[in-house]
Amino acid sequence: MAEEKYMKRAIELAYRGEGFTNPNPMVGAVIVRDGRIIGEGYHRRYGDLHAERDALSRLTEDAQGATLYVTLEPCCHQGKQPPCTGAIIDNGIGKVVIGSRDPNPLVAGKGVKILREAGIEVVEDFLRDECDAINPVFFKYITTKQPYVVLKYAMTMDGKIATKTGASKWITGEESRIEVQKMRHRYMAILAGIGTVLADDPMLNVRVEGLKSPVRIIADSGLRIPLGSSIVKTAGELRTIVAYCEADTDIANKEGAGTKGDVCIDKMEELKKAGVELVKTPSENGHVDVAYLMNYLGGQGIDSVLVEGGGTLNYSLIRAGLVDRVDMFIAPKIFGGRDARTPVEGTGIAGVDEAVGYVLKEVSRHGEDIRLSYVKRSI
Repeated sequence: MAEEKYMKRAIELAYRGEGFTNPNPMVGAVIVRDGRIIGEGYHRRYGDLHAERDALSRLTEDAQGATLYVTLEPCCHQGKQPPCTGAIIDNGIGKVVIGSRDPNPLVAGKGVKILREAGIEVVEDFLRDECDAINPVFFKYITTKQPYVVLKYAMTMDGKIATKTGASKWITGEESRIEVQKMRHRYMAILAGIGTVLADDPMLNVRVEGLKSPVRIIADSGLRIPLGSSIVKTAGELRTIVAYCEADTDIANKEGAGTKGDVCIDKMEELKKAGVELVKTPSENGHVDVAYLMNYLGGQGIDSVLVEGGGTLNYSLIRAGLVDRVDMFIAPKIFGGRDARTPVEGTGIAGVDEAVGYVLKEVSRHGEDIRLSYVKRSI
């Protein structure tokens, strides 16, 4: 069917904006007249033209009476860009075929209403499942103001993320590590625990040309992050947030810290001078309150968080019901050992019926490794 071909092209275009449009959605648009594509575009970057206006700006001929295929309902409000409905009407588009409905309260059916009142034929829900699959991050964030949380870890065939001595480099192969770089670009922020920082001194950036690095967030209940760590030394270049909880600041690393009871004022000042943003959360059994942290991040306009933490942080997020997606990379190796680390630790659950349920979404191969991607089961 020709219409499916045009919408699938719009979907393909939409994905080109991946990692650059947050917290806006990825959207693609194709304009067709007399069986010919006369314009196509996509939302390239946050603040740039929306897909419809981008496509209209690239017309090869007049669009009077043409059909517009767009993966998401056209906007009808003034934001970083003027409403797309106005441009569609002004260019004489005769028909609009829409994939996803926009849950944004500022749009949500209003765009369709405006187009129909202007005499334009509108078809909704065309290849909706495929179009909805483009923007799970946007759909969650725009309706809840909570980030979409993705848990990522690499493990062996027997479920270990490190050996009994703590060695973990490298469990997976180069192909998987490249894919993880792309994931860091795809999501707006990356979250790791202080244990990861102390053990590996990571940068948590993206090292692939042309891709962007995420906002870096460290869950560090006792402010133990070393002032000489790579994270702190580059906080002036990459936005960096360190979340701590007041109850544990007395056990902070003595480097730059004040005396017991003064909440490590000296070290906090040094971190701020380095460019680190400090966020104090309530204490959840001596750890950063991850629910509080996610609320804070949502309020900061951060729509998605990739978690590259250890078993304790992973357990806290799962226990709090915050994990929307799990991406596990499985390497063809076996470590064994009762003391070897596992992806999710904590106290665990008592009964099988207490488990958080996930649904298998994708299976992909990266070199010799397998990636299993699961999404949270809807209630």
